[in-house]
Amino acid sequence: MKLSEGVEAAIHCAALLAGLEEGRTLPASALAEYHGLSPSYLLKHLKLLAAAGVFESVSGPHGGYRLAKSPERISLLDIVIAIEGPRPAFRCAEIRQRGPGALEPSAYRKPCGINAAMLRAEKAWRDELARTRLSDVIAGYQADADPRAIEFGCAFVARHQRP
Repeated sequence: MKLSEGVEAAIHCAALLAGLEEGRTLPASALAEYHGLSPSYLLKHLKLLAAAGVFESVSGPHGGYRLAKSPERISLLDIVIAIEGPRPAFRCAEIRQRGPGALEPSAYRKPCGINAAMLRAEKAWRDELARTRLSDVIAGYQADADPRAIEFGCAFVARHQRP
């Protein structure tokens, strides 16, 4: 399974927004600059996150983005679904029912074993993402990151946040 780069960007943006002071926002341009991403590319994902209720979009001269909920209430699955959508990564097309060896549809009463295995795997990774909170990711980063990276991120947020 391959998730888009947008998922990585979304999680990193969420972690950065968690550092905002109460009621403040960070403009999309600052989020794009911090992560070295195209503003138009990132904006597409920020809008999806806002539509899903993970981020809040604030318009106006002090506008930008902020988390819509506390990091403890945002799971990585919330972010993945906002970016990738709710459909499973594997979609069985029932190709076993095609080709020269295909039988009549009634011969395929049991679900495809490949589909069943893939759905079990999907459930396992989704369950793990649902258990993992944004706050868990942030705590892990703060424990393991180079202090210079943390200091830079905090200073960047302080400089670019809007009232």
